[in-house]
Amino acid sequence: MADVLITVDAGNLWQAAEQGLLVKVESEILDDQIPAHLRDPQGRWYGLSVRARTIVYATDRVTPAELSTYEALGEPQWKGRLCLRTSKKVYNQSLVATMIESLGETQAEAVVKSWVANLATPVFSNDSKLMQSISAGQCDVGIVNSYYFGRLQDKDANIPLALYWPNQKDRGVHINISGAGITRHSKNPENALRLLEWLASKKAQGEIAALNKEFPANPNVPPAPQVVSWGTFKADTINVEVAGKLQVDAIKLMDRAGYR
Repeated sequence: MADVLITVDAGNLWQAAEQGLLVKVESEILDDQIPAHLRDPQGRWYGLSVRARTIVYATDRVTPAELSTYEALGEPQWKGRLCLRTSKKVYNQSLVATMIESLGETQAEAVVKSWVANLATPVFSNDSKLMQSISAGQCDVGIVNSYYFGRLQDKDANIPLALYWPNQKDRGVHINISGAGITRHSKNPENALRLLEWLASKKAQGEIAALNKEFPANPNVPPAPQVVSWGTFKADTINVEVAGKLQVDAIKLMDRAGYR
């Protein structure tokens, strides 16, 4: 039996906690190092790194001035120019879950329907294929996790794509986490807690985030130079647990909207 569960996406962490797989921990170190919106309000899991699910665009066909919000990708100017990853992946489910929380279900559904109406191609199985499609000219804009962009940059530093940070005049960019919690049947809970506290430390945070091309969950730790080069942004500070709490609602909404 594992002592610690480490996984991607707050939705997965929330599900594990709700199924009784994780226990509440009390740690002033964790509470001090990890912001409240990046951890479980009941102390069962903590974010360890942060990724943005943001807009990517073709730099030779789109200017930043044309972009503004996630919602605006459903406007007529993007008809036949939008690419999306499948709704079956948790990353898009989490994005839509937070939209439900912020916009209300009716407006969120209208936005998703408008995205579907603007699709240039069938949905993609992953973000890398989506960005390759934009680069090839099949579409002009899409929504991806920031670290996938970093991986693509490593393969081709001159790729004609860039990230855009949407919703800077309202709620901010949608973010999610990789995180961890102590399992209910841990045989070494004290050591498990020490591990989590170390993973939240400045040294570990810098290394974890740099390795994964993500942002440290600890706000006192700067991102790696490559990540810094993408620019700063205002992030949505809604508690990431919403990704789990509203996951089922998000899946149903996307199905109604025809987002496959």
